[in-house]
Amino acid sequence: MKIIVTSIFVENQDKALDFYSETLGFVKKHDVPTGEHRWITLVSPDEQGGTELLLEPNEHPAAKEYQRKLFNDGIPVTMFGVTDIHEEYKQLTEKGVRFTMEPTKMGEVTLAVFDDTCGNLIQIIQQ
Repeated sequence: MKIIVTSIFVENQDKALDFYSETLGFVKKHDVPTGEHRWITLVSPDEQGGTELLLEPNEHPAAKEYQRKLFNDGIPVTMFGVTDIHEEYKQLTEKGVRFTMEPTKMGEVTLAVFDDTCGNLIQIIQQ
């Protein structure tokens, strides 16, 4: 068994697609109409056959509340691995990404947290 798709709730699929592809550099794998919304997945450019990230509309009231509470409590919804966190932080900051936590060493890892502009906090980590 392996993970093939993981999802995050987003407030606006178009805005999320732009942020995750243009700002973060993920590659769009699927963009399929599903009625009112779309099945939009992205993958890492380094692992295009790897786990897909689904940009899930937060239409359900429970999804909206879950997303809002995590954001307000400063809890990241997911974690992305990076090779050089200081370089990634610099590049994303130059693109206007707002970090809520600068790169911080915690034991064997260094992590940082940013706002994805779609209702989520995302953690990046260098192991």
